[in-house]
Amino acid sequence: MGKYFDMLMEDVRMKEGLHSCMNCGVCTGVCPAAEFYNYDPRQIVNIVQTQDDEAIEGLMKSDVIWYCGECMSCRPRCPRGNTPGYVIQALRTLSQKLGFFVESEKGRQQLAIKRTIGENILRTGYCIVPKLVKPELHPEQGTVWEWIYNHDEEVYGRFTPVYNQQGAGALRRMDDNSMEEMRRIFEETGGNEFFETIERYSDRKAREMGYDGADDQYMMDTYTKNSNEHY
Repeated sequence: MGKYFDMLMEDVRMKEGLHSCMNCGVCTGVCPAAEFYNYDPRQIVNIVQTQDDEAIEGLMKSDVIWYCGECMSCRPRCPRGNTPGYVIQALRTLSQKLGFFVESEKGRQQLAIKRTIGENILRTGYCIVPKLVKPELHPEQGTVWEWIYNHDEEVYGRFTPVYNQQGAGALRRMDDNSMEEMRRIFEETGGNEFFETIERYSDRKAREMGYDGADDQYMMDTYTKNSNEHY
């Protein structure tokens, strides 16, 4: 009893985000995700406070903790000064570290996020750049975006003279020294190890599901397929 709770409490976000919840439900009342999903931040905080290992493990293996949009609407409304969003963040991180994230559909999408946004940081220094939003991966963007994507130099060149070039300004290409510093930060802070953990557990789960490891097909399926059971 309490093993996972103790591990969660090693996360500074838990120490700041969970004080003494009285289960008033204000966080759920203002939560945008709770309006659209079977998601109740009040219940999640309540489960964490029980320190029940089985219940907390169930959370970390579920889709529920991935419904939060991290908008932090809960933070300023809580009369006890809690931040349920921080509790969710800590649960997500521990789920990733322990490999529980691969047991849910939404959790498995962490591989796609790692391989797109995560790796893009190491490639470009940015979380997202226009060329990352590929039309075939984002059909919801429509034909206008496809045209912009294919004419990005012309479009973004009107807003910044250093688009995809070195210099000072928005959407500039990061210089080699800055990129090397970024990579050292990832190495020193454990970011690279964290990425490897996502890959390792994803590969194991992919093989369990009949894929040839966490290959491109598995990544695309986690990225694009939806069971339509998230309500």
